[in-house]
Amino acid sequence: MAALTLGDLADALPESRLVGDRATPVDRVVFDSRQVRPGDLYVALPGTVVDGARFVPDAFQRGATAVVVERAESLPGGRSGLVVPSARLALGILSARREGWPSRQLRVAGVTGTDGKTTTSTLLASILRAAGRRVGAITTVHARIGDETFDTGFHTSTPDAPDLQAYLRRMVDTGTQDAVLEVTSHGLAQHRVAGCDFDLAVLTNITGDHLDLHGTFEAYRDAKLRLFESLSGSVRKPGVAKSIVFNLDDPSAERISALWCDRRLSYALERRADVRARAVRESGQRTRFDLETPDRSFPVELPLVGWYNVANALAASAAALLWDTPAEAIQEGLSTFEPVRGRLERIDSDQGFEVFVDFAHTPNSLEQVLSLERERCRHRLFVVFGCAGLRDRGKRPRMGEIAGRLADRIYLTAEDPRTESLDAILAEIAAGCERSGRREGIDYWKIGDRGAAIDRAIQDAQDGDVVLVTGKGHETSMCFGETELPWSDHEAVREALRRRQARARLS
Repeated sequence: MAALTLGDLADALPESRLVGDRATPVDRVVFDSRQVRPGDLYVALPGTVVDGARFVPDAFQRGATAVVVERAESLPGGRSGLVVPSARLALGILSARREGWPSRQLRVAGVTGTDGKTTTSTLLASILRAAGRRVGAITTVHARIGDETFDTGFHTSTPDAPDLQAYLRRMVDTGTQDAVLEVTSHGLAQHRVAGCDFDLAVLTNITGDHLDLHGTFEAYRDAKLRLFESLSGSVRKPGVAKSIVFNLDDPSAERISALWCDRRLSYALERRADVRARAVRESGQRTRFDLETPDRSFPVELPLVGWYNVANALAASAAALLWDTPAEAIQEGLSTFEPVRGRLERIDSDQGFEVFVDFAHTPNSLEQVLSLERERCRHRLFVVFGCAGLRDRGKRPRMGEIAGRLADRIYLTAEDPRTESLDAILAEIAAGCERSGRREGIDYWKIGDRGAAIDRAIQDAQDGDVVLVTGKGHETSMCFGETELPWSDHEAVREALRRRQARARLS
C-alpha cells in the first residue's frame, strides 16, 4: 500500500477539521489504544462505559502520529489529528481509505435481516461460485476468501471496520470478483460497513432483536434499512446496477419497495412475488421445489429442510438473478451447498433419537426450528436453550413461552450470561414457560451448567425423540463475566452421547 498522510485521510472526510501538520505520515488505522504501534492513527471511539478519548495520551505515548476525536479539547496541544462529528463513521471511512477503497474493485452484496442472514449469504456465495465467479464471503461463522478461511472472532457477525476492510483488500489482492457480506444491525448502526460501496442489498426478515442497542423496534428496523438507503450514495461501478431483494411477506416490504434502486426483485412464500417456490416437497434432509422467476420456472434441490430455508434459498436466488446468473448455476449452487455449521446440524448418533445443534437465538428463529421439528418428530421434542446476558431482555419470556408451547421438555441453561445474574436470566425465561402452562420439575428445568443441561436432555431421551440444542450453534466460546471461556455445543453433545453409551454398556 502507498504511504498515506493525515491530509490524505482528511480528504476522505469532508466534514473533518485537520489540526496540525497535513504531511503527518500514517501507517495503520486503529481504535484500541493498546494496539497502537509507532506511525498509527488512533481513532477515539465514544463508549457507553469508557470514552476512547481518555486514551489519547496513551496512544501518543505508544507512538501514534495522530488521532481522531469528536471534541477538539481531547487533542493535546502541539499534536496532529482530525476533529470529526462521528468517530465511528470516521473509522469506517478511514479504514476503507487506508486499504485503497477495496469495495470499489468488487461487486458487493450485503445481506441483512433478523434471521437467515448467514444461510442466505452462504447460499448466494455457493451460487456465484457455481457460475464460475471468484467469491469472498464474510459471515457470522467465518470469512472465506478463495480457499482460505479466517476466524473473525467471538460473537462476530460484521467485523469491525479495520478488519472488514482488510478482508476486502485481501479479496482484491487475490483476484476475487464478488464479495458477499452478512450485515447486522450492529454493523450498520455502528458504521462498521461505512466505506463499503454496496451494489446489492438483500433482506431476509425483520422480526425484532438487539433492542438492548436500538431501544425500539422502529430504530432496529431503521438500522437495517440503512443498507438499502446506502445504495443511492455508493460509488457506481462499470456495468453494475444498484439492486434490491426484499421479502414481500415481511412487514418492511412497503418501506423497502419505495426506496431508490436500478433493479429490484421481491420474493415470498405466501404472497405473489417476483420469485416464488411451487410444489415444495421434503425427503429426508433435502427439499425440492420449482423456482418461479419473472422469466421462467425450473426445478431446484436444496440439502436443507424447513420453510424458512426455502425462503433463504429464494432470497439468494433472487440476488443471483439480479446479477444475471444462469439458471443452471442457481441449480448447481443450491444443490451442492455445504450446510452452515451449527444451523440445524444433526449430530450423528445410533441411539434411536436425533440430536441437532442450531444457532436459533431469537424468538422468531426458535419458533421456526421448533415448529419444523414438531412436525417431523415421531415422539417427544426436547429443547435446551438460554438467553444472552446484556442483550434484549424483552425476548426472554417470549422465548420461554414459545418453548413451552412447542416443546415437550425444556432445559433452561446458560448462554453467555456475561455480567448478568444467570439465575435472574433463567427466571425471566421461566416466566414465559409458566405462561404456557409448564411447571418446573415436571416439564421444564433450570440447569445453569450448559454441559449438565445438555447431558440431562440426552440421558432423558428415548426412541423417536428429538433433542434440539439452540442458541450457540457454531460458536466456540461462552462469556461469563468479561471472560470468554472455550465452549462447543457440538463437543458437549458428543460427550453426553459417549456417557450415555458407556452407561448403557454397564447396565
